[in-house]
Amino acid sequence: MSSIKSTKPKIEAPAKNAEVPKTIAEAKELETAQGYWHLTDDEVLLRSPEPEDLYRTSDSWRVFRILGEFVNGFDELATITRGVSIFGSARTPEDDPMYKAAHETGLLLGAAGFEIITGGGPGIMEAANRGAHTAGAKSVGCNIELPFEQIPNPYLTKSLTFKYFMVRKTMFIKYSNAYVIFPGGFGTMDELFEALTLIQTKKIRNFPVVLFGSQYWRGLLQWVTSVMLHEKYINPEDLGLIHLTDSPKDAVDFIIRTCYEGMDNSEK
Repeated sequence: MSSIKSTKPKIEAPAKNAEVPKTIAEAKELETAQGYWHLTDDEVLLRSPEPEDLYRTSDSWRVFRILGEFVNGFDELATITRGVSIFGSARTPEDDPMYKAAHETGLLLGAAGFEIITGGGPGIMEAANRGAHTAGAKSVGCNIELPFEQIPNPYLTKSLTFKYFMVRKTMFIKYSNAYVIFPGGFGTMDELFEALTLIQTKKIRNFPVVLFGSQYWRGLLQWVTSVMLHEKYINPEDLGLIHLTDSPKDAVDFIIRTCYEGMDNSEK
């Protein structure tokens, strides 16, 4: 696969020595300062009220903003019926083998008639959207407001930005027929284990969950088997929710085999 240079501007994180506010009211006063870690709507929502806060009575009204995000997301993504969400680190560079693998996975899935959904940012997300874009498939980015700006990658046919993680994660779950999880950090782990939990507890149907990169995931899976399973915190059949692979073609074939044919049959 040929390497394509990107012209995206670099994203700068806030200064490490930025002053940390003690209350939401103080944060509101400081957030306009250069280099300050800007307060997000999620942080305001999840932070416990304090006597000094000027906004402690606004939580009930914030529900309407959250509701609006749900309505907008449902409206914008209503036509996504064969979505596959691809997750992984935003820090993966273009010359990394995982970037190339994510690009190929998005390309093959797009060619097979799937729509690709990612977090809309750089790294693995960009690679997957790029592959879908090359295949002429729908390429969706569900971005999130962060303390520092995460610029949407240029390979999106539809781009949404959310203020609240819970709304964004609902969109991933609702409009996905499968997950492909590439190496990543805490956010990637969050998406993985939330999906497994919802499948295990039968809150959603059992759709394919593919872990890509056996070397990266081996340690985690060994721990799950030797500790969680051994201590009987999970059942043996729960391990069957995960498919481990190092091949984009195998990942796509697995999804098609377990998901795509079922969707075709349901339309007949």
